[in-house]
Amino acid sequence: MQISEIIDLLCGLAFFLFGMSLMGDGLKKASGNKLELILYKLSSTKLRGMLLGTGVTAVIQSSSATAVMVVGFVNSGMMNVTRGINVIIGAVLGTSITGWVICLSYIEGGGGIASILSTATLTGTVAVAGILCRMIGKKSHTKNIGDIMLGFAILMVGMSKMSGSVSSLGKQPWFTGILTSLSSPFIGILIGVAFTALLQSASASVGILQALSVTGAITFDSAFPVLIGITTGAAVPVLLSSVGANTSGKRTAWSYPISTALGSMFAASLFYIAEAIIRFPFFYNVMNPFSLALVNTVLRLAMLLLLYPFTDIIEALINALIKENKAAAPGFRLEERFIHHPALAIEQSRITINDMARTAMNALGEAFALFDDYSEEKEEHVRSLENVVDGYEDALGSYLVKLTGQEMNRDQNEEISKFLHTLSDFERISDHALNLAESAKEIHDKALSFSDNAKNELAVLGSALRKVVNIAVDAFTENDLSLAEQVEPLEELIDNLCDQMKLNHINRLQREECTITQGFIFNDIITVCERVSDHCSNIAVAMIELGDDSFDTHEYLNNIRTKRGPEFQEYYNRFKEEFSL
Repeated sequence: MQISEIIDLLCGLAFFLFGMSLMGDGLKKASGNKLELILYKLSSTKLRGMLLGTGVTAVIQSSSATAVMVVGFVNSGMMNVTRGINVIIGAVLGTSITGWVICLSYIEGGGGIASILSTATLTGTVAVAGILCRMIGKKSHTKNIGDIMLGFAILMVGMSKMSGSVSSLGKQPWFTGILTSLSSPFIGILIGVAFTALLQSASASVGILQALSVTGAITFDSAFPVLIGITTGAAVPVLLSSVGANTSGKRTAWSYPISTALGSMFAASLFYIAEAIIRFPFFYNVMNPFSLALVNTVLRLAMLLLLYPFTDIIEALINALIKENKAAAPGFRLEERFIHHPALAIEQSRITINDMARTAMNALGEAFALFDDYSEEKEEHVRSLENVVDGYEDALGSYLVKLTGQEMNRDQNEEISKFLHTLSDFERISDHALNLAESAKEIHDKALSFSDNAKNELAVLGSALRKVVNIAVDAFTENDLSLAEQVEPLEELIDNLCDQMKLNHINRLQREECTITQGFIFNDIITVCERVSDHCSNIAVAMIELGDDSFDTHEYLNNIRTKRGPEFQEYYNRFKEEFSL
């Protein structure tokens, strides 16, 4: 093999890998970055998980990429190990689709319709259409379709160059000698594993094997063990992705090599036993790109069917091999693996900020309960919840800032903006919960007691405040704009309640029903409640204004308070009946 042929082979491989990557990225973008979310949300059962793993992998053309995403899901707590294993087993079959795409580069030209469907004509037509979409198209969807077409054309060119560079190898004695050694299953499997581990792509390994088949020197007995090795060799990038993962993430990553190794072993054992008994007539047949694609698909389908009943056993085996790390700190995780997959990163951010909102709401509820039943343990729990919310804010803030540097569509940018605008409000609600807990502690330590009227007023205010916080959190977590519109009327009522309570407190001081010390604490509680309701208003306004493609808090609040439409007045009157002093 001459130097020029080696360079052509490497050049063709480079084109092939780049084309496959470009086409896969274009397909993901054309789908609206929703493939990852589909994979995460719809893999609830074993069959569904395997089918989705197959389908998503067929689109992005990389079983290792799918597996890496799944490791991220499990590591972040968005998916459990059982579901992850099911998806990964399905991905093993999905990656065989690339072999059939490659077959298009071997369509022979001729007369009539055959000439129209020839590789050169197909590649040229797709390339021209792709570059026109890329350069002339104004919409991102059109440009993504252009990327798909260009990626396909580049992949075809790469395969043609690889096939041309190795076409003379069939006449070389040393090459046929190597292929003869591959008929030994053990050697063939090792070569398939090593070659795929080096390229980190099962599709590329199968593509090269298809290119070599044009020499006419590759037979079924030499190709079959290599294909078996290729299925396991693709596990290398998945295992690398588990570095730094928690126990569940590591277990999911290791499910790829263990599942493929067991599946390959079962499939190979059954085949070679059957061959020894039946003597298949095709065992020494010369392979071509089409027959290799067929054998690769049938092998992977057989592996999936063989593994399907034993996923629970596979999980038990992995759990036994990788012990639970009891020293690992529990808590939320924001996966850095998802930064380059905005749909996944936003979904994980949404789950995390929703948890943050609920934690802040719980902290406020427990802080109010301290006024009726104080204990140091309960106050310390409020303090621990406030620390958790602080941790959420720090982690989410850094993560969202990193995410803003990625290319995202309009809806995704709006979602990020909503998170960034509301993040500090949830954190401040938990801070004010701690302020209330400290007031409860002061009342307890000083053995203070409010008058009956003051207690009743605080009970009404506390109920109204918990109500507005619950509405704001529910509206945010459920993305319910109609619920968000109820926040402002209740917030205004709370402001009016606070003003009335301040006047009532002054009257009690004048009648000497309350002391100055009690008054300071009473006013502190009222001030905290006003600020919490203000933060609830900020959350609701952020949702409503961003939903209307604008963000002007002051203008919105001025309009809604001055105009006070019938809907606003209806909510206000309803809340006024519920919370009256």
